[in-house]
Amino acid sequence: MADTRDFFENFLPSKLADNPSLAGEINAIYVFEVDGAGTWTVDLKDGGGISEGNHDDAGCTVSAKQADFEALLDNPSSAMMLFAMGKLKVTNVGLAISLQKLLS
Repeated sequence: MADTRDFFENFLPSKLADNPSLAGEINAIYVFEVDGAGTWTVDLKDGGGISEGNHDDAGCTVSAKQADFEALLDNPSSAMMLFAMGKLKVTNVGLAISLQKLLS
């Protein structure tokens, strides 16, 4: 099973370093509120990178319980099912769709 902290501290920074154009393609600020694990900001707009904590000007906030978020990390194609079941909440569906590029 995937680990939330490992995703934000290792996997995602490595993915962005290996694919520098990805941030420009997405061009948004996300806040991930993972109940049981913490809150992270992923700034793909202003070059802020990934940091723990909230951001006042996020384009999309993603909220989930830790187990559901880690299930999403293990199987990114389950996002729509988790969303439909109310286990994954997003404030901007359009920007949330772009997350597939980060998760896969």
